[in-house]
Amino acid sequence: MADAREFQDRLLSLGLARVSEAAALASAKLIGRGDEKAADQAAVNAMRDQLNLLDIKGVVVIGEGERDEAPMLYIGEEVGTGQGPAVDIALDPLEGTTLTAKDMPNALTVIAMAPRGSLLHAPDVYMEKLAIGPGYRTGVVTMAMSPSERVSALAAAKGVSTENITVCVLERPRHDEMIAEIRSTGASIRLITDGDVAGVMHCAEPDVTGIDMYMGSGGAPEGVLAAAALKCMGGQFFGKLLFRNDDERARARKAGITNFDRVYTRDDLVRGDVIFAATGVTDGSLLAGIKREPGYLTAETILMRSKTGSVRRMVYRNPIR
Repeated sequence: MADAREFQDRLLSLGLARVSEAAALASAKLIGRGDEKAADQAAVNAMRDQLNLLDIKGVVVIGEGERDEAPMLYIGEEVGTGQGPAVDIALDPLEGTTLTAKDMPNALTVIAMAPRGSLLHAPDVYMEKLAIGPGYRTGVVTMAMSPSERVSALAAAKGVSTENITVCVLERPRHDEMIAEIRSTGASIRLITDGDVAGVMHCAEPDVTGIDMYMGSGGAPEGVLAAAALKCMGGQFFGKLLFRNDDERARARKAGITNFDRVYTRDDLVRGDVIFAATGVTDGSLLAGIKREPGYLTAETILMRSKTGSVRRMVYRNPIR
């Protein structure tokens, strides 16, 4: 891992916020237009342009797929001026392309930065995920527990009935049995159609969001981004890679992963200090979306540093030219 002292997280944090904001403002032009690819491409282009203004030796370790699959911000792409600290970059230029295209809630632009070698190079496969907020002892919930056991254990730790627990789950047919089991405990479920980074982040502020726990499978790259957010906000995250075929196992080996049964903790996925920024594209429970005002576009960004535990919310008014 690079010397953490070289990672100037305080100086780089505002620059990272600008990267996130630029991507959100660019994709906002495509809100409700029904074109997912165009919205994603606009965000990618803006994010890449802004990253290349930062004085970093950056490498994208969580990006838009392999080099042959994505024209920009692919895994392994070098970004930045080449001057400054060596860093890993994890990003999702537009988390919620469908949400943006359909003008639905909770579309975000998301990016994280950490010293070189700090972020797991997660292959583009599924990951089983489990997350809860801060303030609980280690191991209060585990991947080995059934969904109903997790609900009961968290309720006991919180000192409430299971009926007072709310679980966030990505609405997919593969989760139907899990949803039924969770509901059998009396717990409520908040279903989301997309955007499981935001879903995990909800756990960190249960008094604000009403979400106590996240569980279910989704993309492994998004799991690293979610872990980066919780490293800043507080909370526990567990992830286990899921493989459907030999091709996916080969992708994992290429990324240096040999133990296919490993359960990763938050700090396994993000091993050093990290900066995290997210900007709302459409209105959501975490962030307001881009607002068009006379002569301005307004964006809301959350900017966080794990070293200090600081969480900043910033509103940026950008004149329309």
